[in-house]
Amino acid sequence: MKREVLFIVCVACLAFFGCEKQQMPDFPVSEKLEIMNDMVSRIEDRASSELTFSDIELIKDLLYDRYTPEDVYPYGDTVRSFKWETIRKCLAFIENMQHDTVRWAVLSNYKNRNQEAPLVRIYVRNEYGRVSDTLGIERYQSVPLYLPSDSDVPERYGRDGSLVCLKGEERNFLRVVPVTIGGDWLVPRRYVKPLAEGTEFHHVIFVDRKDQNIATMERIDRGKWAIRSMNPATTGVHRPPYAQETPLGMFLLQEKKERMVFLKDGGSGVGGYAPYASRFTNGAYIHGVPVNVPQTAMIEYSWSLGTTPRSHMCVRNATSHAKFVFDRMPTGATLVVVIE
Repeated sequence: MKREVLFIVCVACLAFFGCEKQQMPDFPVSEKLEIMNDMVSRIEDRASSELTFSDIELIKDLLYDRYTPEDVYPYGDTVRSFKWETIRKCLAFIENMQHDTVRWAVLSNYKNRNQEAPLVRIYVRNEYGRVSDTLGIERYQSVPLYLPSDSDVPERYGRDGSLVCLKGEERNFLRVVPVTIGGDWLVPRRYVKPLAEGTEFHHVIFVDRKDQNIATMERIDRGKWAIRSMNPATTGVHRPPYAQETPLGMFLLQEKKERMVFLKDGGSGVGGYAPYASRFTNGAYIHGVPVNVPQTAMIEYSWSLGTTPRSHMCVRNATSHAKFVFDRMPTGATLVVVIE
């Protein structure tokens, strides 16, 4: 993919997702002008083929219809909703980013399986007592991102599960463009898992941290997406030292477990399991109602769904809805977009 296309992709993504700010490598003035001129030219060339949010048609064709709220529904003394305009913007971006020449990959370091990331140039200890970069991304389970001009010390961390575009190879590094960060970065090969050639993203799960709901989408044609389910959900809460909020951004659905066993807070003993778990970043899963020991039978629904954040980074669902996600959304080809 040409540089100007990637530049447009990065700018569009930052606008759509409201992602965290980053320290971008600086360019000479002449190169900045060249990029801008190329970008304007490219936008004009593609004006007739690029989709905007108004081009996205949403068709409510539910394949799972239990516990379905209205588009706008009351909660306490307020109202909540499914943010269809934001979802349309995201879907337009997802369609536009997919080109025949793109080779996709995912940043991967679940439980530091690919080696603990080196310390970034400037780091802090957060409220959980863990090392993180200045943008709040923790070292644990993350991937080091190096500036192309300095491959000795990483500049920041990239979250496990983040989707990236592969651009090339440089010594022991791969050059990538992370979708929700933008810019060119070098990443050691061990932390990058290429996706199958020709991978396309026709399934998207939207999680809304603010309104505590989840919607699953399936592409049926260019610019046309079917809404397959709408449900209440419960996201992660910021509560040191154990519970963490569900991170904002776009991630890849990476793996599934029929039963995801979890430990008791602060200990090594088994606390229970979460049914039909689909992991998208770090230890964050979309799963059913947790079952705490000594109980073993699955629980279908919880009064807390759709209320306030209270999980440990995961996204809780009715167990039958978690099974629908588990069965319907393909691993390695489904995007999970967390909005607010």
